Amino acid sequence: MPITTLKHFAVAGTLAALTLLPAPRAAHAGDDPQDTPTTALAPAAALPAPKLGGYVQVRETAQDGPGLTATINRARLSADGALPNRFTYRVLVEYEAGGNAKTAAAVSLREAYARWTYAPFALQFGQFKTPFTREYLVPVSALETLDLPVVVDSLAPKYDIGATAEASWRGNATLTLGVFNGEGQNIPANRDSQVVAIARATVRALPQVTFGGSLARYSPDSLRYGGDAAIEQCGFSLRGELVGQRRRGRTRDDQGWYVFAGYRALPWLQFVARQEDYQRPALGTKRRLSSSMGGVTFDLAGGRTRILTEFISSVAGAPRVRRGTLAAQLQVKF
Repeated sequence: MPITTLKHFAVAGTLAALTLLPAPRAAHAGDDPQDTPTTALAPAAALPAPKLGGYVQVRETAQDGPGLTATINRARLSADGALPNRFTYRVLVEYEAGGNAKTAAAVSLREAYARWTYAPFALQFGQFKTPFTREYLVPVSALETLDLPVVVDSLAPKYDIGATAEASWRGNATLTLGVFNGEGQNIPANRDSQVVAIARATVRALPQVTFGGSLARYSPDSLRYGGDAAIEQCGFSLRGELVGQRRRGRTRDDQGWYVFAGYRALPWLQFVARQEDYQRPALGTKRRLSSSMGGVTFDLAGGRTRILTEFISSVAGAPRVRRGTLAAQLQVKF
């Protein structure tokens, strides 16, 4: 008989034998475990649907020189969800990265992390905001101002890939320790083999008063530090920070500060003001920047629409040159 025919008979015989096998019965109490057929693993439990969110910020800016400019300041889309075993996750993408007067903005991954919580402890792994300075950790959509203070935007470590451990005590004190690559967002390698160690602690001395401090060690030659305080009472808010960077071989640190004041006159109306200064002595007085800002914030009914208006008077360079900027921004959350 040809070999091909033998193969056909073998396959057919195997299929017939399988159909004649008895179906496995369900296990009952008292059965011998050795006589009970092995059952397949139970399928993984279905996860709850992720919560989608985001916001869009559209800004108009009138400035000495450039004139009137319209921008999509930010457009963000996020997904948050829960996982078994006390884990949660978050993914955030943003249309903002890399845009300027000559280059179109691009979509960039901002956050992608998993978080494990067992109160009062928490661990977080992935790409997210580094825990340095109070103002930088405030969600952008919750800021009462159009932009971060210059010293925070310049010296605070930004999004990075790493891990943090956090412990809190009765909601009155928090300590966060983290280790990051130090290369910035979306760079999945540590190119110089030196990690950035970051620590931040906060203490609520009174229900209305909070103090905080931050340290970031880049290498034996570079240390960044910051201290902050905030007071909130009866619609008034006052906060400030001092942030600096110490480098080996320099006699003076890069350093800056800001003071912010706000008053919520009505649930939908807030008046804000900020004074700030940032210096880099090693690069000369031409790199010093000072500014004064005053503005009004409107929070429309529903809590998803915010209008921010500001006038900023800044002084920079050597000789010192003053420039005025008027800006308005519409923010819509979804």
